[in-house]
Parts: sequence; structure tokens; C-alpha cells
Amino acid sequence: MDAFAFIIHPLSPKRDVARKYPFLGRVLPAPAIDFFSRFWPPVYISHVTGVRSVTTGKEIEGWLIAVPYTVQRMLHLPPAEVYRKIIAAGRLAERLGAQVLGLGAYTSVVGDGGVTIARALDIAVTSGDSYTAALAIRAVREALRRMEYDLAAVTVAVVGATGAIGSVVAEGLAAEAGSLLLIGRDESRLESTAARLRAAGARECQLSTAVADIQRAEVVITVTSAGGNLVSPEYLRRGAVVCDVSRPRDVSWKVAQARDDVLVFDGGLAQVPGVVDFGFDYGPPPTLTFGCVAETMTLALEGRFEDYSLGKELSLERMQEIDALAEKHGFQLAALRSFERELPEGTIARVKASLR
Repeated sequence: MDAFAFIIHPLSPKRDVARKYPFLGRVLPAPAIDFFSRFWPPVYISHVTGVRSVTTGKEIEGWLIAVPYTVQRMLHLPPAEVYRKIIAAGRLAERLGAQVLGLGAYTSVVGDGGVTIARALDIAVTSGDSYTAALAIRAVREALRRMEYDLAAVTVAVVGATGAIGSVVAEGLAAEAGSLLLIGRDESRLESTAARLRAAGARECQLSTAVADIQRAEVVITVTSAGGNLVSPEYLRRGAVVCDVSRPRDVSWKVAQARDDVLVFDGGLAQVPGVVDFGFDYGPPPTLTFGCVAETMTLALEGRFEDYSLGKELSLERMQEIDALAEKHGFQLAALRSFERELPEGTIARVKASLR
């Protein structure tokens, strides 16, 4: 049976450690977990079964493997040290029998975006970012449909526009959006991204290095590696549609508490075909998974055991290809969710009413 493996790591230290080790999660404070995470080896988490293609009937298996680094630890360690632990997790995946390895959350961000890791391993490697981007675009389109917004008449802000996911999401929407507002930290990289998008048919590209400028946009897509809480309630205009692709979240929980006139939802979640059993609660509801995991599964279902989404730039063609392959095998955009809960229709009605 063809197989995949996927690397996860703690995003919320106490909560995520408690999922595997309840006692440790209960007694260790978050700073202690962060400190000790440097010394823990990769951890076998679970065996994943029941993923089956709706088109071919092919079934695959997989494994979840944890690199114990917290987000803060991963951000502050030298990339070479982080690489060593991720590569060790990849070696474990090889021994288990995986043919393709997915890099979850910050393991795909560190250093050169998985290129060094792929060179060190004998199995295929992907960040899963191409399908994450495709799902984000699908989610935005679904939200706009339900809000009765016309994509051609709105400004779409992309926070993290020079990153791998942000740039290809912007490219995927460039020809249809009324205007693009590209937000990032590096002005020269923003200029380069804007030039590429104009060549792809973008009508208008505005640039900014200030996250607060999202107030100028009706639609906000945020996909950064900032470590959470980048978007505050006061940054958003009334009626804003906000797709948060980042983990940890870019959109502060304060937005949900303070603003009932904006629509915030998670990007990059898919319904898994078959009767999937992850064998572990790693965050999403039991039948859903993140786009990066779904891309890894799709490659295994397709028998495409090759390095796929790697590096700091993704191609529109690869995003469109993996989107089509995932659809072929039965992956679907999950129902829109906001802060861990399915988005109720009443929330959308309330946001629409705020515009009257």
C-alpha cells in the first residue's frame, strides 16, 4: 500500500503537548515546554488509515510524526539545528515506509522552504503549500458568494504577499480582483511581486508595509509566519471578509470578541475522501484536514512520488494542477469555519446587515 507521512509540531505548547502527553501538558508551564522542546527527539504520533480515492478506489495509509519544537523555539534557533531534527523525523518516515513526506506549519517555513530537507532524504518532500493556496482561493470565492460581493468590484489585500502562499494566491486572483493591495515587510520584494502580478493581468496593485492598511480592503487574505495576533480589531473595515490561512493565526481572537460586523474564517481546510482515521486529535475535526496534509495525501493517491511544493516561490501551474488532482480523488473545500467552529449562516446575515 502506498503511504505518506506528515510532520506536525506544537503551535499552542500546553494544549498540543497535552494531546499526546496529558500529564506533561497539565504540569509543565509553556516556557518549560518551549525550553525542553530543543532536546526531545522526533515523536511517532499515529497511524492514519481510511483515505480512499473516489475515482480510483485506491487506499493509502500514513503517519503523523511530531518535531517537538514550539513556534518560538523554531524561530530563534539556527536553521541548521532545526533542519537536523526535521531530517531525523524524515528518516523515521522512511523507516515506517512512507514514500512522500509533508512538512507542516513552521517546518515548511524555516530556512529555504524544504529544499535542504528534500536533498537530505530519499523520499519525496512537499510543503503542501500549493493546495493550501488553492483552498484559500476556493474559500474566499465561497465567502464572497455568500456575502454577495463581486470580486471584480472589491479590493483584495494579501498580507504576506511576498511569501510562497501569499504570492501565488495573489496571482490566482490577479486577473479577476478589482484591485490588489499587497502587504509585506520588504518593499523591493513587494515591487517584484507586483510586477509579476501586473504581467498576469492584475488591474491595479497597491503596495504597503503596514498591516493596518488592510482597512482599505473589503477582502483580506492573511498568510504570514509572524507567529500570531497580527490583525487587530481596529484594522478591519465594516463588512470585511477575512481569510486567515496562517497557523498560528494571524487574526487575533479579539476580533471575534469585538467585531460582529466582519466575517473571519479559516483558509486551507479540506474534507478527506474515504473514512479517514487520523488516530490522533491534532486540531481539525475528524474528517477534515489542512491543505498541506491533503496535498501530501493527494500525491500518494496519485502515485506522484516527487518533490512538489518546495522553496520560497510556488507556480500558478502547480497550484492549479494539485487542485485538479485533489478534486479528482475526492478532496473538497470544507464548510467555512471560524475560530474552530463551523461558520453559522446567522453570522453571515449579521455581517451583511451591518452594511445596510
